[in-house]
Amino acid sequence: MVKLERELCADLQQALQYEWLETDGLGGFACATVLGAHTRRYHGLLVAATHPPVGRRVLLSKLEETLQYGEQSVALGTNLYPNAVFPKGYRYAQGFRLDPWPVMTFRAEEMELEKSVFMPHGLPATVIQYHLSSAPAPLWLLLRPLLACRDYHHLSQSSTAFDSALTEGQERFTVTPYDPASQVTLHYPGGEFWRDGLWYYNFLYLREQERGLDFQEDLYSPGEIRFLLNPGETVSVVACSDPDLRPEPEAWAQEERTRRAGLTEGRQDPVSRQLLLAADQFLVRRQVRGKRLLSIIAGYPWFTDWGRDAMIALPGLLLAPGRVEEAGQVLQAFAGHLRHGLLPNTFGDDGRGAAYNTVDASLWFIQVVRHYAERVRQPQTLRPLQHAVEQILTAYREGTDYGIGMDKDGLLHAGSSETQLTWMDAKVGEAVFTPRDGKPVEINGLWYSALRTADYLEERVGRTSGPSEGQAGRLTHRGLAARVRAAFESAFWCEERGYFYDCLGPGGPDASLRPNQVLALSLPYALGTAEQMRRALQAVTAHLLTPFGLRTLAPDEPGYRGQYTGDQWSRDSAYHNGTVWPWLLGPYCKVYLRVEEVTADSRRQVRAFLQPLVDYLLDGGVGTLPEIFDGDPPHAPRGSFAQAWSVAEVLRLWLQYRLDEA
Repeated sequence: MVKLERELCADLQQALQYEWLETDGLGGFACATVLGAHTRRYHGLLVAATHPPVGRRVLLSKLEETLQYGEQSVALGTNLYPNAVFPKGYRYAQGFRLDPWPVMTFRAEEMELEKSVFMPHGLPATVIQYHLSSAPAPLWLLLRPLLACRDYHHLSQSSTAFDSALTEGQERFTVTPYDPASQVTLHYPGGEFWRDGLWYYNFLYLREQERGLDFQEDLYSPGEIRFLLNPGETVSVVACSDPDLRPEPEAWAQEERTRRAGLTEGRQDPVSRQLLLAADQFLVRRQVRGKRLLSIIAGYPWFTDWGRDAMIALPGLLLAPGRVEEAGQVLQAFAGHLRHGLLPNTFGDDGRGAAYNTVDASLWFIQVVRHYAERVRQPQTLRPLQHAVEQILTAYREGTDYGIGMDKDGLLHAGSSETQLTWMDAKVGEAVFTPRDGKPVEINGLWYSALRTADYLEERVGRTSGPSEGQAGRLTHRGLAARVRAAFESAFWCEERGYFYDCLGPGGPDASLRPNQVLALSLPYALGTAEQMRRALQAVTAHLLTPFGLRTLAPDEPGYRGQYTGDQWSRDSAYHNGTVWPWLLGPYCKVYLRVEEVTADSRRQVRAFLQPLVDYLLDGGVGTLPEIFDGDPPHAPRGSFAQAWSVAEVLRLWLQYRLDEA
């Protein structure tokens, strides 16, 4: 169990660094710091996906809690304002734990109150429960809802455009401030509602201020919910975006405990159990052509389901734990959006549009099909995915959008100096910080492995209707793969530096030491000789490896940025120019085990590589893993606080190599 003690929770500055997350399986979520104080615009008790899994709205921002007994009252909330903290409920914080969802404990004199938050899976709702563990007598629990009802990327300000009209019912009320998507209903069984209608001004969000973005917000409270609470009693508030949803907090709690226990069934060690729970938070529903399938959220709190991220994360999130059927649904969902051989890079927040500016999402898709095919018992069920693979390969051979196509030597080229098509995709305005146009090393590694995968599928499933060898002078996948391998090993190896060029660009090869070569070397069908792999691994280990992942650029390279801080320009210029990415430890460890072979000693070393992330998971990350860390020590965590491929790659290694026994 993830648990934080009183000393940490009562330290305001330290506690503000710890964030918890709950998800509903629809794309909606709830999150905040362990104190309940908000430091991001994305924090809220109900952030609902109005076009699952996108179109998110922060509906219920928070509940302000006060215990009242006799003439005395204790405010348990903590809010940040310009030059002020009010109230100072953190002084009563006794601890935080995931049991299995967030539980916060407060103590004042003889009173102890536990607050828990969970989201029932598949429902657009959040349940907030309060249990009075001890008190000398009955007391009043006063709860003041603070509403935002806005798009989760923007902040709200007090306005006459906010329609404060309430629709009241039996122990419930509904508010629709702007449009139907802004509607929120609060249920409070056993409680009383006292209406007043007040604006609260200038909530300050520290993380947004640090990011150079708007950081102050006004929130609306329609009134106060009151419960007379006896020692040992539990009361609930249910916030939902569907006014017709009938709340069943106790039944939902039991169902959710059972569901989560099933995710970790048979797993004894705390690391794999927590990683499996964290992995489940990224799986969401997505409708594709009228069919309900699944997708993968790239990260919380601001990412949606991105094609590249979903494909990289899928093996660890779903295949390694044995969730094969669900993995197939994710593959079907993205195959259903295939266009000109390209998978979507991102989906629009309105649930309609999609952007296809990625060269590697489709190639990662093919790698996942390879892993998925190994676990499918009936080969003929792979036909639709094989057809998608052939569409991708044909489009890439003949040329498709964004300058993506095959050169005469068989290698892939893509993009221009104005585009960002690889995973190193930071861009502000017209400034592309790592354009990598031309022939990137990992793209051609993926291309080679994709061709070999198509050949594997033909052996497993049978040949498609494409041309056979010799027809129209067109090489088979196997023949083209051989040409790609020869061209790759001739063009990409830099003997002088002892590693692979990062990109063959219009101005010549780029010898910057980056981790992308590790991706090419870690694929099911790897390129390079054994000696080249060994030397490249040595260079990466010496200059890029940190306790939390690989740097995206060696510190002695021009343009290295060791801290991911400041406004958007400063952050994005560092994003792939030194910033550490935890997910890269996955492919790095694959290459390490290829060089050293899988032995008891090498497994122990892999566990040692992962141990700082494991420690972070059970302590600093409150049960999950973040997107990035600074390139410079002490490697502070940055970016989104829960990232799919960070969790996925640690989980994959942990399960695949049984690191609990290493």
